[in-house]
Amino acid sequence: MPMDESLRAQVETYLSHLDGLMRRGRELRDTLEANASDPAFPDPKTIAATRVWQEDCGVTINQLSGGSKAHWLARSFSEAFLLRSATGQAVEGAPPTEIVKRLLGVLEQAVATLSTMDVGKGGNGAAISGSSSPSLEAPPPHRFDFVHNPELRPVVEQAYIDSRRALEEGSYDQALRTSCGILEAIVTDALEHRGLSALAASGVLPGELPEGKTAKEKIADWSFDTRLAVAEKLGLIRNGCARLPPVARKYRDEADAGGAKTKVSEREARVAGQVLHVVMRDLDPGR
Repeated sequence: MPMDESLRAQVETYLSHLDGLMRRGRELRDTLEANASDPAFPDPKTIAATRVWQEDCGVTINQLSGGSKAHWLARSFSEAFLLRSATGQAVEGAPPTEIVKRLLGVLEQAVATLSTMDVGKGGNGAAISGSSSPSLEAPPPHRFDFVHNPELRPVVEQAYIDSRRALEEGSYDQALRTSCGILEAIVTDALEHRGLSALAASGVLPGELPEGKTAKEKIADWSFDTRLAVAEKLGLIRNGCARLPPVARKYRDEADAGGAKTKVSEREARVAGQVLHVVMRDLDPGR
């Protein structure tokens, strides 16, 4: 059952909050790594900031896991603080830098899960452990099972991992272009599955084709914008792509030109990733 607008708004609020936590965490990680060789570091100010951030993470994880310490997200949070021996036993606390890195990974899991969830009406919009979303009891191992072309699934799965890694590493240009490439691939797959004749019969094509093109051309030959517009007109996706920044819509033009590229900001890269998640949810409404 689709998520109603009030629950959708709660999910978007949590995504924004998690983005803020991850930004603070990356700053702490960078500070800790930059001063790792200094015996007088970390200083009291950094220690205090790290503890506050960890507490804020804990509060958010507790809310998202519905207050259950047995929830996979809550367990991942707790395990981030442990250093295990060769036998797997917890022997002492992990170093501060390692804890921050692990917690960033936990937050990333929460973002990935929230971004693709579809809470039924009447479910718990804050917790991701509600009975209305049984698939969220563990991190989703596959995100692209809805893709009709089986050969495409592992390609976009790896690209998704690469895009999240690029975002985490601050390679915003690569993150945005990879997200857009995935978006284009899965929308094209959905259109091709529907079939060109069915698209033409629906009456959505003529006004959406760029000048000089005909409905007989292959779907893959259409522009990025055209494919998004046709998919939206056909009802395959909703209007989430309206949030795409201009640099995202032109990502393929700049890549083909091979010249100077428009600088991509962190916000633009994150918005492109969020739009991708929304479209993934649209194309897989049973998620």
